[in-house]
Amino acid sequence: MAGSQTNWGVLLELTGPGPKHEQLARALRKAIRGLEDRVAVPPSRQLAADLGCSRWVVTQAYAQLVAEGYLDGRTGSATRVRRVGDAVAAEPPVRRTPPRYDLAPGLPDLRHFPRQRWADAVRGVLTTVPHTDFGLPEPGGHPRLRQVLSAYLRRVRGAETDNVVVCGGVTDGVTRVCRALQEKGVTRLAVEDPGWTRLHRAAAAAGMAIDPVPVDEEGIDVGRIPGGTRAVLVTPAHQFPTGVVLSPRRRAELLAWAREADGLVLEDDYDAEFRYDRRPVGTVQGTDPGRVALFGSVSKTLSPALGLGWAVVPPQWTLTGHAPPVVDQLALAGFVGSGGYDRHLRAARLRYRARRDRLVEALGPARLSGAAAGLHLVLHLDRDAKAVVRAAHENGVKVADLDDYRAAPGEPALVLGYGNLADNAVGEAARLLRQAAG
Repeated sequence: MAGSQTNWGVLLELTGPGPKHEQLARALRKAIRGLEDRVAVPPSRQLAADLGCSRWVVTQAYAQLVAEGYLDGRTGSATRVRRVGDAVAAEPPVRRTPPRYDLAPGLPDLRHFPRQRWADAVRGVLTTVPHTDFGLPEPGGHPRLRQVLSAYLRRVRGAETDNVVVCGGVTDGVTRVCRALQEKGVTRLAVEDPGWTRLHRAAAAAGMAIDPVPVDEEGIDVGRIPGGTRAVLVTPAHQFPTGVVLSPRRRAELLAWAREADGLVLEDDYDAEFRYDRRPVGTVQGTDPGRVALFGSVSKTLSPALGLGWAVVPPQWTLTGHAPPVVDQLALAGFVGSGGYDRHLRAARLRYRARRDRLVEALGPARLSGAAAGLHLVLHLDRDAKAVVRAAHENGVKVADLDDYRAAPGEPALVLGYGNLADNAVGEAARLLRQAAG
């Protein structure tokens, strides 16, 4: 469609929300998709006369489309269609209104990130460390942070920590181990079903074939790990998303499997810091450090934005990859070493426990599970979960379908994260969710 043959007054329909210049900009985006490159659009005065609007409306719309790359406007020359490659510049993404209440799992309370203490830790690094520390990071992480994490994990999690590697988080650590496994001919990874699908996708992207293994009230059913599999990914301290703890019997079975299969257990220490009914259970890795790789991070305790985690691997495994920025590593070392991290966790446990209690009470006589630890719980439903997710979204509440973490659909349920939910929003969020659940 040539520009000179276009009847712009008929083609452009000014409708929809917003002022006229926004309506015109939307109409122009749609119209110029059928035009050839460098075709001139009408002068602003002419188009304003054709549309029966002010010239200001046209000039504002043209200026917006020039900024977005749809049009090319130059002083003293006609305004023309501009193509990028073989197509007109793409329509800008639709801005979706974020939910009023986000109950999706996976985030801590970002409102309580210890800004001042973290800033003090960074300032301490920048003012005290030798200039040699500002060189290239050591692949396994800065020795200071490795030493501090080793002492912390031994004291708090009962881990054996002779080989701590600093990485960008649990996903990064698991990806590195998967690559190391493949180098030794291990190409299949058993995972919990349901489980943390983000890790499963990362392992698959690293080239591993994924074998889902059912989880019951005792944790992963070790007896159903497929024959020939030599690696398994588990969350023993607080299984995601069911919330169960791997039973002592299953722990023994898991380690026996690892010895018999000459295999490796990948232990994601998910949510281990937050236990509300008793002290957290120790790691499986502490029982058999030669067969278990332990992974952790500050994503659920401080913030995923920091990109700081660790992997404790058996000595026969060598991990390759890039360490996080040295300044951030040393800031974490200072924060943990000074006791600031312990104090932050103590305050967080009290806050999350009170919030969980408030949410459980606000949900009323609902069937709940997995509420003894962590930052989420499971709400069991009597109707289709996807319908409830849609209805909740319409009410401004974001929730996750348990099927999102399963290999195949199962009993309808939602996974409700309360870590990043404001305390004063718990009651209203629960009311809207009850309304959506019918």
